[in-house]
Amino acid sequence: MIKKIFLILLFAPFFFTAHAQDEKRALSILDEMSNRYKSYTSFRASFTYATNGGRPAKGEAIVKGGKFHLKMADQEIISDGKILATYLKESNEVTVQDYDEEEIGDLSPTRIYMAYKKGYKYAFLGETQMGGRTYENVRLTPTASNSPVSKVELQIDKADKTIKGWKIFSKSKENTQFEVTQFQPNATVSDHVFTFNAQKFPGAEVIDLR
Repeated sequence: MIKKIFLILLFAPFFFTAHAQDEKRALSILDEMSNRYKSYTSFRASFTYATNGGRPAKGEAIVKGGKFHLKMADQEIISDGKILATYLKESNEVTVQDYDEEEIGDLSPTRIYMAYKKGYKYAFLGETQMGGRTYENVRLTPTASNSPVSKVELQIDKADKTIKGWKIFSKSKENTQFEVTQFQPNATVSDHVFTFNAQKFPGAEVIDLR
């Protein structure tokens, strides 16, 4: 027992130094990634996502400043920064309400690059090689004990600092993997893309909560 305690005390300084270095490197990677996205006037990203290893579905995110248009297999979310419209395919309903930044959440494809700035610890997990490119892997862990998310793992392209993919691990054991398949920075996007138009959802019931 004494020998075990001695070994713990002996190697503790190395452990905490390594941990601090991992944290520092993770923060550096995240800051570079975040600054890269903030430098874009707009971007368009196509992605796939799957829950618990299920069949992948396709999605698309278009972002311009504080405006966004998110398309997924079962829903579509549109916001001009003031109004939020959420279309649910299954019920064929559109809910329109005043935009609340917290309603979307930090882990959506439109805000994932800023999630680490508030309420998360971070750690560098190492590098991986894929398709001739190098990716830096970073883990985010929520600091709030009541968060439904246990951790998030980001895969960031080392060369251009864009996000290749991320995986959200929930405490309910429902884990969702996202992978960016196409990314277009500074895309030419009309503001009409971010304006809700009921005519584009024929037959849908519009529920206005404003």
